[in-house]
Amino acid sequence: EVGTSVRNRPSVRVCVCVRRFHGEGYQEGYAEGRHAGAAEGRRHGARHGARVGAEIGSYLGFALTWQCLLRKCTDEKNSKKRKALDSLIGMIQKFPYEDATYEKLQEDLEKIRGKFKQVCSMLNIQSDFRVSTERSSLTF
Repeated sequence: EVGTSVRNRPSVRVCVCVRRFHGEGYQEGYAEGRHAGAAEGRRHGARHGARVGAEIGSYLGFALTWQCLLRKCTDEKNSKKRKALDSLIGMIQKFPYEDATYEKLQEDLEKIRGKFKQVCSMLNIQSDFRVSTERSSLTF
């Protein structure tokens, strides 16, 4: 191997091949992982978004129903309940459903949950909200 250049030596060619295949394997694995991660992220986001939507939708239906039930009650006690219901409905209507990048999304959701619990307390209703994943059922 005296006349063989360094590049043509078998051991050097093997090292070059190993590096090349390692690099190509890394790039392919990275691309596949990135694609799989994006798909998993979309599925998780859709599932979580649906859960939040169902929760907020039930709060709105609850509030609108009680608003109708209390419409004819004009005493002071029921007036406070109606104001709290109006506040809850307003918070829900302002909630940014379409903007998943909204920075205060979780904070606003917690405020809505808190207002819902307050309204339930005023109405003497247990506020144990659960969305069943097995079938469509809401429990209050």
